Amino acid sequence: MILATVATALSLLAPAQPTLIAAGDIASCRSSGDEATAALVARIPGTVAVLGDAVYESGTAQEFRDCYSWARFRGRTRAALGNHEYGTGTADAAIAFFRLPRRGYYSYDLGDWHVVVLNSNCRPAGGCERGSPQQRWLAADLAANPALCTVAYMHHPRFSSGLHGSDSTLGPLWTTLARGGVDVLLTGHDHHYERFAPFEGIRAFVVGTGGRSHYPVLRRLSRPKSVALNYLTYGVLRLTLRADGYDWRFVPVAGSTYSDSGSGACR
Repeated sequence: MILATVATALSLLAPAQPTLIAAGDIASCRSSGDEATAALVARIPGTVAVLGDAVYESGTAQEFRDCYSWARFRGRTRAALGNHEYGTGTADAAIAFFRLPRRGYYSYDLGDWHVVVLNSNCRPAGGCERGSPQQRWLAADLAANPALCTVAYMHHPRFSSGLHGSDSTLGPLWTTLARGGVDVLLTGHDHHYERFAPFEGIRAFVVGTGGRSHYPVLRRLSRPKSVALNYLTYGVLRLTLRADGYDWRFVPVAGSTYSDSGSGACR
């Protein structure tokens, strides 16, 4: 009994495993879907990974003030920039709101994991092609990273079955991520949820389900293989970061039943 009590006490004192709560394409004064996803985020502790297009339509300071229902999570948010953040020609409002570096790409550590945030808006980021400042920074960041496990996120998907589809201009960044040993890539832009089987070592997700609207899925990709897809449900992806692997679960908003979950090991 004493040993069991001690074990229970130690488990309570042990730090919780780090968690990312991820979604993009979130808020609009014309939609209530983001309020439903905000209720989910409020119940899930961890770092909030905004996968771009935080607030519609143009990412203005007024829209962040009046329409961004996830604002109360700003203190634990690490955001990527989406195309709607550049709706005024610059992403100044989002950069100021989320306290981002000017070009929108950076990295940080979360528990035993290394996290890379990219700017898939290639022109304002200074390019996405091989030899661009962002690609060279990414290669150097990954080469200097001692962590066993790495997750990356950005707004536009390299692969997607959705309305916008796959973005081939991100190929050099994908190749750099793959060669750098990245395990998971999270994206948004297409307003659906999709998970791909690991391809070149990376398990990719599209999580454009933050609440703005739904997009139809026009085609289903076969390579890399699309293994889970839903375009009718708002929700967030909860990614639990273990020392040598990860668990994922798509958490739907109240009243919805779709879910997707599993585990993976770091390479």
